[in-house]
Amino acid sequence: MKEIIKESFKRLVADRYLFMLLSFMILLSVIFSIIVAISIHPSELQLVSHFSAFGVTRWYRDQWFYLLVFAAFELIVAALHSVISVKLLVTKGRPIAVMFAWYGIGILVLGLVTAMFVIKSWIPY
Repeated sequence: MKEIIKESFKRLVADRYLFMLLSFMILLSVIFSIIVAISIHPSELQLVSHFSAFGVTRWYRDQWFYLLVFAAFELIVAALHSVISVKLLVTKGRPIAVMFAWYGIGILVLGLVTAMFVIKSWIPY
């Protein structure tokens, strides 16, 4: 197992573009998580946490600390996309690994926009 991890890391370091892309994605996720965490303000008000067409009330509410999940989401996405990109580099090749890393960056940006709309601290109109 150690040999597989060492070999994967050597291949990642040899591919500078993918290495820099994954480093950028991890840095971006940390920055986005800090932005989301700073934007959260504790309050006694409950916020809409999810919607279900099958429930009795349809709109379900939760406490403010539910918003911390958005910050954790950014970090989890970056970690998982990095690991999967390295695995794709080893098994399928460079183009698929680079494409998957760019998809991860796109998901991070969409996650930030979604979190900011839910938090209501950034509305573009």
